[in-house]
Amino acid sequence: MDGQSDQQLKQLETVVLQIGEAVLATTEVVDRLASQVDTLAAQVQQQGYQIFALSDAVQTLAENHDGALARITQLTEALHRLVAAIEDPGASG
Repeated sequence: MDGQSDQQLKQLETVVLQIGEAVLATTEVVDRLASQVDTLAAQVQQQGYQIFALSDAVQTLAENHDGALARITQLTEALHRLVAAIEDPGASG
């Protein structure tokens, strides 16, 4: 090989080496990003579970509220009857 061929070969080796280093660096970045995406996916899944549990708790609270409201209505009606009976003792019998 002549001097020019040796120089071109060295330049080619340098370019190939730089390309290899760039590929390795890119692979490491992609691996880190993939790991971060996995972490985010796990967090999103956990938040999904928490949202489901929260919505279930809100539904239970609403059902309990409805039941309590119905009992308060019954109690109010009973108190109205009691007050009416006290105010007019002859009307009940």
